Amino acid sequence: MSRINKRLVAALTAAGLLTAAVAAMSATAAEETETASPASTGLSPIGIEGRGADVPFHEIEAEHAQTNGTVIGPDRKYGTLASEASGRQAVTLDAVDEYVEFTLPAAANSIVLRHSLPDNEAGTGRHASVAIEADGEQLGKLDLTSRYSWFYGEYPFTNTPGADPHHFYDEARTLFDRTLSAGTKVKVKVTSVAESPDFTFDLADFELVDAPGQAPAGALDVVQDYGADPSGRADATKAVQQAVNDGAAQGNPVWLPPGTFKVTDHIIVDGVELTGAGPWHSALEGKGVGVFGKYGPDGGPSKNVTLKDFAIIGDVTDRQDDVPSNAIGGAMSDSLVENLWIQHTKVGAWMSGPMDNFTIADSRIVDQTADGVNFHGGVTNSTVKNTFVRNTGDDGLAMWAQKHDNAGNTFTGNTVVAPVLANNIAVYGGQDITISDNVVADTVTNGGGIHVGNRYPDVQGETAVQGTFEISGNTLLRAGNSDYNWKFGIGAIWFDGLNEPIKGARITVRDTDIIDSSYAAVQFIEGSVSGVTFENVTMDGVGTFAVQAQAPGAASFKNVKATGLGQPNGIYDCQSGFRITDGGGNSGWLTDRPYCGQWPEPKN
Repeated sequence: MSRINKRLVAALTAAGLLTAAVAAMSATAAEETETASPASTGLSPIGIEGRGADVPFHEIEAEHAQTNGTVIGPDRKYGTLASEASGRQAVTLDAVDEYVEFTLPAAANSIVLRHSLPDNEAGTGRHASVAIEADGEQLGKLDLTSRYSWFYGEYPFTNTPGADPHHFYDEARTLFDRTLSAGTKVKVKVTSVAESPDFTFDLADFELVDAPGQAPAGALDVVQDYGADPSGRADATKAVQQAVNDGAAQGNPVWLPPGTFKVTDHIIVDGVELTGAGPWHSALEGKGVGVFGKYGPDGGPSKNVTLKDFAIIGDVTDRQDDVPSNAIGGAMSDSLVENLWIQHTKVGAWMSGPMDNFTIADSRIVDQTADGVNFHGGVTNSTVKNTFVRNTGDDGLAMWAQKHDNAGNTFTGNTVVAPVLANNIAVYGGQDITISDNVVADTVTNGGGIHVGNRYPDVQGETAVQGTFEISGNTLLRAGNSDYNWKFGIGAIWFDGLNEPIKGARITVRDTDIIDSSYAAVQFIEGSVSGVTFENVTMDGVGTFAVQAQAPGAASFKNVKATGLGQPNGIYDCQSGFRITDGGGNSGWLTDRPYCGQWPEPKN
């Protein structure tokens, strides 16, 4: 048991795999540097003690449920259904009466089903439904779609069917008409293959959703006071905007009662609270929907904004980088986003500096065509915390110090799963940054779990990596993967000095678990990278190397322990000039003779 990191024990216990882990490690103790721990593969990113978002749902992977369908994976090859699935496995149903049956671990009155349907010939997606049963009794049907999935070709991608398909999954949600007790068997069943020849299910999230909340005292009601249509049929943009304007002028909160409100443009907010009955009950929906602060040139940043307890659900089906089709944007200082559900927009929150003291908390961001969050160009002292991010089309959480420095920002206590492109968490330049207590999982391609780099336009000089970077208390599951441009693997944690060397900054990676990485655990590439310290890091089940050094520089390692290396040599280095300082307490990877040769195959 002494070989199992305490955090890994908690993760294995949550997954019901602790006994298997102990047995496997006992059986292979003599060859622990050669064989990956089988129990560390497929771990759930949910429920790791003290790390990641404290989510209100219980998640069950389809491959762990009862099914008469076909389990696919594990597979990490870009362009396969399994590679984009949480845990790298899913279940495909392709005949009537095939099903996946989930047993509820706790009472629930809702389901979120992560699914993939095939595209149609036009690339516009198809629509189908499945039956939902509870202990054999019909609950209703759940409508599914591939309208928001299936992208093709090279960046920035297209919806026209062709080469290199990817971005396969989407999420559908529904409230049940009653609460189901723990132990109820919820069956998702195919009743027809006329609309879709097959259905692939990754997972289901079950939640006990609270009743709708109540309006705050003195609130302006967008329905009663401004005539907004809660059915979602009539355009409510003008009504909501007028309510927000009046709320700011009068100092009153604005209330979104239960309902769906069609919004086709940005709602501009400044000095106002916009609150709903809960993200399952109140929603702004539509093509072009967004809630934006004022940009700097337009009199911004907005200040003292609160957005909470509602959903923003867009209708973005492609990626157009010149169109600001984001759920939240502009600039907001001294502002809070809390308990929002954001789906089907381009970016969940693209925040443009200068702005200061902005927080996103307790939210869910899913099914984006680009980033989940990006703090861009002059965002300072701002935070994303306790937020769940899944299925982004680019970086899950990012900071990009383009032209203006990002400083004093924090990403803490978040869970970021399956970014289809790039990194789970990325920091491009900036000063005094904290990345702590997050769980990142299932990187797909062209990125790693956590990335720090002097990369992307205008990240250099005053905006380059500088000051103190604290990267601590994070868990990385199945992170890193192949880069289809470079034709080799990206590390679970990686550093890049492309625009200019990373030097002078104090970067510490500590108290971190890297579990079942696809390629290297740690990578240094381009330019040079120095000033990095690793302390108390566990690498369990490394796909290839503990350290992949492809650039000059230096780093120190103390109490870094590796088991289950995919390669007999712990270090890849073809005379890069990178210097490793042994701070003591390292084991399982620090060898005198690094490997230099053909790139090994990735882990499946």
